[in-house]
Amino acid sequence: MKQDNNLCNNLKQTRIRLGMSQQDLAKFAGVSRQTISGVESGQYAPSTTVALRLAKALGCQVEDLFWLEPDTPEIEAIPSETMPTGEKLRLSLARVGGQWVAYPLIGNDGFRLEMIPADGEGDRQPDSTTIRVKLLDEPTKLHHTVVLAGCTPALSLWARATERWHPGLRVHWTSDNSMRALHRLCRGEVHIAGMHLYDSKTKQHNVPFVRAALKDTTAVLINLGIWAEGLLIESGNPLGLKTVADLVQPNVTIVNREQGAGSRQLLELTLQQAGIPFEAVKGFEQIVCGHLAVAQAVATGRASAGVSTASVATAFGLDFIPLHRSRYDLVILKPYLEEAPVQQLLSTLGHRRVLSQLEALGGYDTSQTGEVVATVEPKPVLPDLLC
Repeated sequence: MKQDNNLCNNLKQTRIRLGMSQQDLAKFAGVSRQTISGVESGQYAPSTTVALRLAKALGCQVEDLFWLEPDTPEIEAIPSETMPTGEKLRLSLARVGGQWVAYPLIGNDGFRLEMIPADGEGDRQPDSTTIRVKLLDEPTKLHHTVVLAGCTPALSLWARATERWHPGLRVHWTSDNSMRALHRLCRGEVHIAGMHLYDSKTKQHNVPFVRAALKDTTAVLINLGIWAEGLLIESGNPLGLKTVADLVQPNVTIVNREQGAGSRQLLELTLQQAGIPFEAVKGFEQIVCGHLAVAQAVATGRASAGVSTASVATAFGLDFIPLHRSRYDLVILKPYLEEAPVQQLLSTLGHRRVLSQLEALGGYDTSQTGEVVATVEPKPVLPDLLC
């Protein structure tokens, strides 16, 4: 009988586990060896009689050997901006603002300390605005996903802690700098954007940048914590660094963050206040992405210093020179606050276990954690004036 493409079997694995050759199984089941070979290779679909004989010979049920693979469902998704074209990729999926968004599991986004299981598989075509995704899991599970974008590893800590208390909830965290996270929120790619940007003109954290980026939806800012930002330096401070003015010493090399990162913004602002031109600092254009990459560069001796947080310095056993107390906020478009998975995630922010985890990192002030610190309305669109 011709093979049914949906019929699957583990006949070979079961036979080998019992130490039987194809000829042995054929003899016990009363069929030819060619029949055994054809079934195992998927070229032959056994009749009911043959299937019952094979199960009896192996001492199991027919259902243990054969099963029907259901037709794989597909959905239409919007690819995130980071998704390359023309190659099949493992994808994570989430429902954001009434539409499916696909996130490629490549590079650092495909790993934490372990490889991340994919929700689906698909390839983005150059001229298409959507992508056909072959699902690898139950679609119902995907509806309970919240997508976070931000740079602090504390987001991952919060996400994992929440998933322990709410086993049905999934939190997908992508590591993005503050401006990139904000832009992804405005494009409808994520539910929550984490950011720590400071506007020296207004003396405000985050709000001016959110106001400038918003289009037509109100955003709410909820505080995650207030952290100490500054220079990470080698343990014991062998170069005797004390302020940013010491970064111009000939034996000092730094690493810097990419445009849009709060850490880069802080370094530039601090250097400007000290009257130090950027080009006077060796390594100013040596770019790494993420707080952990800064710490690794300093810890391995590739750089003398780099801007990050006190908690990252503690985690890597580095010394720390404080420069600024920065407010890290979670930016959420107001409609998302009504979604059950988002509510479930946010409800854990005031939990003592989350607060104690943040405090244990070091350098985190949790006195405002979970509080709404600002509501930002979109800029009104003024009608064109007639001359």
